[in-house]
Amino acid sequence: MKILVLNGPNLNLLGRREPHIYGSMTLADVQKKLEQLAKELKVELVFFQSNHEGELVDMLHKHIDSADGALLNPAGLTQFGVSLHDAIKTMPFPVIEVHISNRHAREHWRGHSIISPAVRGTVQGLGPQSYLAALRGLVGLLRDESQ
Repeated sequence: MKILVLNGPNLNLLGRREPHIYGSMTLADVQKKLEQLAKELKVELVFFQSNHEGELVDMLHKHIDSADGALLNPAGLTQFGVSLHDAIKTMPFPVIEVHISNRHAREHWRGHSIISPAVRGTVQGLGPQSYLAALRGLVGLLRDESQ
């Protein structure tokens, strides 16, 4: 089972960017934790981060026939990533939206997500644990659907 782990703008700065909101873990730290869990769950992960919406769309397109699912932290594209929304809707596999912070507990405008209507589910507000919870949930969903 192959799962994409896609991260949007500024997530390459985790650990440095607003640590009071996002914590001190880097994206590499999050990736290591996900890799450990992936071994336990016996799944393959493909990691990708970009500050450009088109590159995230291209990554989804590239794996349209080879991935079984995806975790996506759209970051700053959450509110206005129309092309990303449309690409997600085209995918034949489930996508889970992931956010480190609880968007609804922050600035009012962060509460809206153009991505949410296109995804299967959303996990947010658990810090970096949001990624682990999302991976467990997605793998469970995929295994249930394959039976």
